[in-house]
Amino acid sequence: MIYTVGGIKGGSGKTTIATNLTVFLLQQGRDVILVDADDQESATDFTSFRHQSLDGEIGYTAVKLTGRELHASVTRLATKYDDIIIDTGGRDTVSQRSALTISHAYLVPFAPRSLDIWTLRKVENLIAEVTPFNPGLRCLTFINKADARGTYKEEAGELLRGSTYLQFLDTAVGNRISFANAAAAGLGVLEMKPADEKAVAEINELCRSVQEAALINVQSVK
Repeated sequence: MIYTVGGIKGGSGKTTIATNLTVFLLQQGRDVILVDADDQESATDFTSFRHQSLDGEIGYTAVKLTGRELHASVTRLATKYDDIIIDTGGRDTVSQRSALTISHAYLVPFAPRSLDIWTLRKVENLIAEVTPFNPGLRCLTFINKADARGTYKEEAGELLRGSTYLQFLDTAVGNRISFANAAAAGLGVLEMKPADEKAVAEINELCRSVQEAALINVQSVK
């Protein structure tokens, strides 16, 4: 399975989702490669922190790939690994478009406070331009960094449900300090001790939903 985590606006927590999905798959016994396709190199920083915390036993393979070379390189790597997670930046880049042409699932997290109608429309335009090259691409969206209070989450959810290009997953991930603490140690929240049970439940639910949607998509294509 090839998953791309992306979007066209920063601050939605894409690397948090990409790295926690990586850890989720590792705990299933999958052989995973994490591809950093973001010029900010946040996933590379995460791997560096993980290397220090776990004495080099990070559990997955990490590479940095950007631009047009990403397509050929990921296509080659797909024959060697169970799953590939591609972390792209919060912009419409050659790297992100290249990743989408070979992915099974496109994950687009939205932080509810930053979700404007123009942001969603730009993502939809990107999908519309890319899907002719990859008709089987499953595009999934969900709310990340959700506040415990206020109506932002509900308002964002209503907007995302109306998208004709993105399947909305009703599995919001909260804006919890445990995600930042885990990332600083190069860990997923599933690995933190003591565990933040709410964060663990949210990530497990989200990753299962993503995995099931992507698997259904692959089976339907076959």
